Amino acid sequence: MSRKPKKGYFVRGQFVAEGSEMDLELKAELKGTDGLSRTDRKKDSDDRQDLGIELLTLRNELAERLNTQGHITDQLRDAIAEARRITNFEGKRRQMQYVGKLMRKLSEESVAAVKDALNEQRMGSTRDTLALHLAESWRDRLLEDDTAVQAWMNEHPSTDSQQLRALVRQGRKDDITTKADIAKGLLPRQSRSYREIFQLVKEHLNQADDDLHTPEEDAEDYKP
Repeated sequence: MSRKPKKGYFVRGQFVAEGSEMDLELKAELKGTDGLSRTDRKKDSDDRQDLGIELLTLRNELAERLNTQGHITDQLRDAIAEARRITNFEGKRRQMQYVGKLMRKLSEESVAAVKDALNEQRMGSTRDTLALHLAESWRDRLLEDDTAVQAWMNEHPSTDSQQLRALVRQGRKDDITTKADIAKGLLPRQSRSYREIFQLVKEHLNQADDDLHTPEEDAEDYKP
């Protein structure tokens, strides 16, 4: 008994069976759709699901800005807030599926805006970390190097030099941990003056960074 031939057609010498994945893709192209393959659509869906998970970490002010700009709907914003609240594993999983469903409805422009906001948050975290390391480096230098106070004053002349010198003197007195103690694994004792030097340095570094990015100064420089 002869086998019933499959329904289909040939494209560039290749047989395409009706109902197959290739058949659906070709028909989508003929209809003027985006032409994405099923694999591409699955990848885009997964990417948006992952993006929704990242949105749970986005700071509130950035999320509100996206909402105000129309990139995140009230429904999506509320769904994300609910996902943050849920602690039950299965409940959270179902909620994130819902978030992913809403993410798939966003336009490409909105998806790009969400990615930009997440990148902005990452860059802010990086700057904060670098600023923290710089403050720690200056604190240690001030306590260890006799020329460091003058070097600091040259860069930050608004600092109260008497206060800084007094803190450095006290910090050196308070640090009674010897090299032998450190060799034994004992950490230097962090005195009050040690912490106050760090706080003073950090505040001046933050102020200097703010002065470099003052909108009013930029506006004064521009005179039409």
